[in-house]
Amino acid sequence: MSQHDFLVELGTEELPPKALKTLSGAFLEGITAGLGAAGIDYTEARPYAAPRRLAVLISGIQLQQPDRQIEKRGPAIQAPEKAVQGFAGSCGVGIDQLDKMETPKGSYYVYRGVEQGQSTASLLPGIITESLNKLPIPKRMRWGSSRTEFVRPVKWLCMLLGDEVVDAEILGLKAGRKTRGHRFHYNHDIELIAPADYARVLKETGKVIADFSERRELIREQVIHEGDRIGGVAQIDEDLLDEVTALNEWPVALTGRFEERFLDVPAEALILSMKENQKYFHALNADGKLMPYFITLANIESKDPQQVIEGNEKVIRPRLADAAFFFETDKKQPLEARIEKLKSVVFQQQLGTVYDKTRRIEGLAAAIAGLIDGNESHARRAAQLSKCDLLTDMVFEFTELQGLMGYHYALHDGEPEEVARAMNEQYMPRFAGDDLPTSQTGIALAIADRLDTLTGLFGINQPPTGSKDPFALRRAALGVLRIIVEHKLDLDLHQLLTLAAEQHGKLPGSEGLADRVLDFMLDRFRAWYEDREISAETFLSVHALRPTSPLDFDRRIEAVSHFRRLAEAESLAAANKRVSNILGKQKGEIGTDINNDLLQEEAEQALANALTSAEHDLQPLFEQGDYRTALERLAGMREVIDSFFDHVMVMADDEAIRNNRLALLKRLRRLFLGVADISLLG
Repeated sequence: MSQHDFLVELGTEELPPKALKTLSGAFLEGITAGLGAAGIDYTEARPYAAPRRLAVLISGIQLQQPDRQIEKRGPAIQAPEKAVQGFAGSCGVGIDQLDKMETPKGSYYVYRGVEQGQSTASLLPGIITESLNKLPIPKRMRWGSSRTEFVRPVKWLCMLLGDEVVDAEILGLKAGRKTRGHRFHYNHDIELIAPADYARVLKETGKVIADFSERRELIREQVIHEGDRIGGVAQIDEDLLDEVTALNEWPVALTGRFEERFLDVPAEALILSMKENQKYFHALNADGKLMPYFITLANIESKDPQQVIEGNEKVIRPRLADAAFFFETDKKQPLEARIEKLKSVVFQQQLGTVYDKTRRIEGLAAAIAGLIDGNESHARRAAQLSKCDLLTDMVFEFTELQGLMGYHYALHDGEPEEVARAMNEQYMPRFAGDDLPTSQTGIALAIADRLDTLTGLFGINQPPTGSKDPFALRRAALGVLRIIVEHKLDLDLHQLLTLAAEQHGKLPGSEGLADRVLDFMLDRFRAWYEDREISAETFLSVHALRPTSPLDFDRRIEAVSHFRRLAEAESLAAANKRVSNILGKQKGEIGTDINNDLLQEEAEQALANALTSAEHDLQPLFEQGDYRTALERLAGMREVIDSFFDHVMVMADDEAIRNNRLALLKRLRRLFLGVADISLLG
């Protein structure tokens, strides 16, 4: 079948830089999905994306959709002739051209034929339109008097199949073979002859690097080179790199300088200002200190680069001056002076002010500090000051610096180092994979803050619903679990939640509050373990026991994961399921006392002896939390358990013998439940 290359390029006004990469990927995915649905094969599909264009190049695309065998079942053989004629007519044939099909429900007429494939050129406009319609654009815009909608106004459309223009009109644009060059270097139309020439011609003639990845790596190399040139190490934030790549068609890295006096401001504030406001990269010296330089990307190869640099220096100077002013102004009053002002900041209407929140977490943080051998007075002080930096000018301007500025201001005020560190650590982890707090005070405050929010929102009956989670309760829950597990803290979550709930006093949902939040938090473990490739069955086997200590929960998960790799695991899981089913069908209470005189069969005597021995051996292991060794010990009982089920009839006619055997099984079940519900692994 004949093949050609296909190119589609949509030219626009400047696309949103933070969305460009996503839009490009979605455009490519939509087109390839459309081709797949139409049964059109191709060799390779490659996306291109720049500030003013989205494009896809499909290499080796088939020119004709393949013919398709079709089969339509019609009326039953005994149906009226008129119905059969109607069916045949709908298929475009006579009755004599219909086949017959035998099915379990009877005989039917069936039409079998071949559907002629359409030309690829005729299908492409619909595929492209569908892909554009499905792009993840939160809000589309209109322009001029047109009713057309897109993320930005569209300017041109290039669609080539081989050397021919595809006859199409999309988003109000007639397809052609012309693209456009760089807005300043080559602001002219460029006529394309062949799709494969696209990237090369744009680069050589139009001064546009259309390939996002190529442009991204070029920027990386240039920024690293600029860092080397000033004797430092350029710091490349990957998200910033993506954004800068989306802002430039012909990137040229340039290095500017700012006054060293600004280095008295915390480096994080300077870096954030350069990154967020100006899209600049920064550099560190050999000691890891911020250097008084910035690296910017110009979208033009200037004949006088120094003029571009000086222009950027003029822009950044007032930005950094603002940061310096905020810093000096904030330091004129200590954090403690802002405590009373927190009474005017509402945390949540039903839960009071931020001041009320700090009072609640003060007692909770102190209690947690006591449980983890921390300093309770430090925890109280850290809680009192924890939200004061929210009222500083610096945090008002740069909200991302909350906590971090609290750390700097607390040190300036002469607070203990541990208290100052907790100001920043209270927000850790801020996102999945982020660092955890390391100081005891920071750990206590981070846990207390999150548990207060969780119990408060659940207490006013506002848990997360679906995708709505305005207070980030899911993230808060997972943060607490990570801190406790990864720091190996022996904390009982139910105890802490009960204490947190008490701090709130009476709330509409106070009844059973600690239990509800505990269930919610333990469910958060599921996603965490999925990321670690722990099976759902393993999670559910432990979750069924509802351990209230996250550390204990994690140890059980590790033990069950190890157990599942043992040769005995499958057989023991099946046996546990069998035991669970037998016991579940019994009415009334089943005792656990075993009468040795009623053990008639050799196999049940062997199980009773093995059970007694195992109970003696496992009790200290359970107390130590050594569940892995416990399950290995239980795995050694496989043969005696298998033998029991092979040779013993549990539901004996004699009631006493039957109850004795049920007691034996209940003790066995209880032993396995010391770790997890192994029956759920089968």
